[in-house]
Amino acid sequence: MMNRTMITAANTLNQLQRQVELISHNIANSGTTGFKRREASFSDLLAQQINNQPNRMEETGRLSPVGIRQAVGSKLSQTFLVGSQGAVHSTGYPFDIAFTKENQYLKVRAQDGSIQFTRDGELGFQLQPNGEWVLATKEGYPVLDENNRTIAVASKVRQWNMIGPGLFEARLDNGQEARFRLGVILLNKPQWMEQKGGSLIGLPEQMDGNLNPEEVFTELSGRRSDEISMRQGALEASNVDVGKEMTDLITAQRSIQFQSRSVTIADQMMGLVNGIR
Repeated sequence: MMNRTMITAANTLNQLQRQVELISHNIANSGTTGFKRREASFSDLLAQQINNQPNRMEETGRLSPVGIRQAVGSKLSQTFLVGSQGAVHSTGYPFDIAFTKENQYLKVRAQDGSIQFTRDGELGFQLQPNGEWVLATKEGYPVLDENNRTIAVASKVRQWNMIGPGLFEARLDNGQEARFRLGVILLNKPQWMEQKGGSLIGLPEQMDGNLNPEEVFTELSGRRSDEISMRQGALEASNVDVGKEMTDLITAQRSIQFQSRSVTIADQMMGLVNGIR
């Protein structure tokens, strides 16, 4: 019995540590533009019931369940992305954008060449070694258009105006004009997305073979581009409530203390049993 108690506590401690790491990640990114927090849910591991009373009628009036239930702890069953809208603040800077609907994300090109997604609208044109100016996030990830192509121009951008949902017009120093529609997706199943660092999210490297990426997100291009909802000259703050995260962190720490105490008590009781022998 004591060994089972220690195993239960040890299993739960391991899962609680993962929850603490998740909360810490949320707090660390509370100031990251467009960051979406994650929450954890727990479930019980396998429980075993031992029926210790051959005749249940002997305990008429008993309120607790008949039998002894032994479990092996709890596990963190799922972490899921919370896509609630963050506060939108006006900046007046024309290259800044903020989504005003939940679960819409920009498409960007990550360093490994994969397409990832972000709601961080702090953008700007960056000069490349080949002389082109590329629209990118502040971390340097190129922003993609609706056809997954890098948004690049041959000269410095003098004016940048949004003339439709996700559609921008650039006026260049050389007198030319160009139009670009930003690549935007709508998340249908946020729980499948993984954090890729900062405000970036993306599909897991190993996906369930039965899951089609088109089920996870929808491209807002073509006729569906009218569904894009964004505001120019503004940025969206993270949706992290630091007060709530600190409360959750304290609760998790109290649970860790309780499970640690369970291990200590179980060890002391086993010592007493061995002493009796």
